Amino acid sequence: MFYETGCYGRIELAEMTAAAQDRLSALPGEWLEFDPVSAAIVVRHTQPSSSPCLPTIASELVRMLGEVPAEARPRIAGGELFVHTESKGQLVRLRVEPGGALEIAWAQPDYSRAERRPWTGAREPLPSPAVQCLNGCVCFESPAPARAAREIEELADTFEGLYPEGEFAVIAGESQGSVQMTLRDLNLDVELLLARLEKLAAPGSLAGRIEVSSFAALDPERNARFLFEQGRIWVQRPVLWPEPEKAEATTI
Repeated sequence: MFYETGCYGRIELAEMTAAAQDRLSALPGEWLEFDPVSAAIVVRHTQPSSSPCLPTIASELVRMLGEVPAEARPRIAGGELFVHTESKGQLVRLRVEPGGALEIAWAQPDYSRAERRPWTGAREPLPSPAVQCLNGCVCFESPAPARAAREIEELADTFEGLYPEGEFAVIAGESQGSVQMTLRDLNLDVELLLARLEKLAAPGSLAGRIEVSSFAALDPERNARFLFEQGRIWVQRPVLWPEPEKAEATTI
């Protein structure tokens, strides 16, 4: 699936009078609508117009929140809407806190705070292989380094992606029995590459990292980093949202 602008998520409101629900249901919207059954703001299934998505969605959300009666506002449960924008494919979060406070934040992918978990070989929710962009450096030992290097090069050369640009260098050290590869903006299915590396590398010898993003546009919730340490493969997902600032304690 190619990257597309869009919106997903929902905002849980509160129990309201029938009159308040009728007012919310009658509000016109290109992206959002009120679902009286679940008392929630949800994303419409109809095709929106060409209006810029982020300002349109934010305006519709604020208008709907403004129709919640004052006595019901403290009972708003809250929720999140995530918006892929047309401008550089940014991901924006519109979060409604319990009680109705609204926060808008732009994703800031950060691996320094990301947890990691072992890669099991199962398919990951990554950008489409046709538009994957790989960057990194990996080395490993092999009893036949020249043959291993050729297999990896053939994998990259025969992959039919949409962005054949990029740099891919594979160096075989015959005397050391090692292979080192460097990837710069390489269009290749990372999971095909991982499977090939596991097949070719001597046990416990894989080291390095590969970062996966997308040529099509920024799609940060699908980006990933694969780490190779002592032959094991780990996967990380970037932390997208900055840590909330902690209020300083005051003494009286």
